[in-house]
Amino acid sequence: MGMWLGRGRKARRCYGFDEIALVPGNVTINPNEVDTSWEIGGRKFRVPIIASAMDGVVDVRFAVAMSKLGGLAVLNLEGVQTRYEKPEEVLKKIAGASPADVNVLIQTVYKQPIQEKLITKRIKEIKKQGGVACVSSIPQRADRFGRIAQDAGCDIFVIQSTVTTVRHISSEYKSLEFGKFTKSVKMPVIIGNCVTYETTLELMSTGVKALLIGIGPGAACTSRGVLGLGVPQVTAICDAAAARDFHFKKTGVYIPIIGDGGMSTGGDICKAFACGSDAVMVGSAFARTKEAPGSGFHWGMATPHANLPRGTRIQVGTTGTLEEILYGPARLDDGSQNLVGALQTCMGNVGAMNIKELQMTELIIAPSIRTEGKLFQQAQRVGMGK
Repeated sequence: MGMWLGRGRKARRCYGFDEIALVPGNVTINPNEVDTSWEIGGRKFRVPIIASAMDGVVDVRFAVAMSKLGGLAVLNLEGVQTRYEKPEEVLKKIAGASPADVNVLIQTVYKQPIQEKLITKRIKEIKKQGGVACVSSIPQRADRFGRIAQDAGCDIFVIQSTVTTVRHISSEYKSLEFGKFTKSVKMPVIIGNCVTYETTLELMSTGVKALLIGIGPGAACTSRGVLGLGVPQVTAICDAAAARDFHFKKTGVYIPIIGDGGMSTGGDICKAFACGSDAVMVGSAFARTKEAPGSGFHWGMATPHANLPRGTRIQVGTTGTLEEILYGPARLDDGSQNLVGALQTCMGNVGAMNIKELQMTELIIAPSIRTEGKLFQQAQRVGMGK
């Protein structure tokens, strides 16, 4: 399997969202009658699109708004929300910085120590306003922050790093034992990120309730350029889905996978589900909302790294409310609004009554899918030509 790169070296051909398309079904369904919901830890969400744990996307206000619209948003416990009593002032500085100065500014901003009392405060603020409290931490701090979060009433805990494996070797620090951690807390735990069949299978044996799939595809992420790491999302999700299905067949336990990153339009999201995702996580789409704290700017969790930043601040603009991004009406022509409506319409056209049926959709390799017949859109930079 694979193609020759040179003498003695083969490489597998992998695919991204722009290289595939979904084949319409033999039966179509009224989009208003399909079921887009997904479940984690016994809790059901009617919106299977999660807002990622990035400071330009999620704060308390956004998390509450997302919850009330039927979705889930993840608050970063290592961002400005837990380092500053008044994060709005810091976010305003980041949004106003010049491109030449912004990375140094972000690195400086994130040197401020995390205040554990603010972890408790933010979670309680979300809960008090009727939101679902979902928060994230890196593995090195998960044990401590997980206890604090649980005591504060956290609903779902996410452990997230650039590359996550069960077996981690280090002589400088003790690595987190995922299996031990998931057994020690009452909250459902999501772990990420990974992209291979073998790693997905190993992580599923730890008691995790869902896995994040994707390394480097995010709009603000530069890991692929800085480290050379990554697997295009179509292949990564398909491989992870195969591991999930094998694990279910072997154990009877179904563990959802969440396609994380690389999706900028409703079409990308639909493809992620067709490849096998049970839910998806996106950042830039939600960074465009009026409710997002970044004021139309978006940067990744690895951007503030002191020695090797693997992210950058990008300007996505503010194009609509969170409700418009999720449910419309769409006022733009590029597929970045009414994401749930796009998913429902796609499901209707391929004949999928629910997400599991959408995962069975026929996929085709179609490298011309974005360019075929789109000359005028490209020339005028509208619609699919943007």
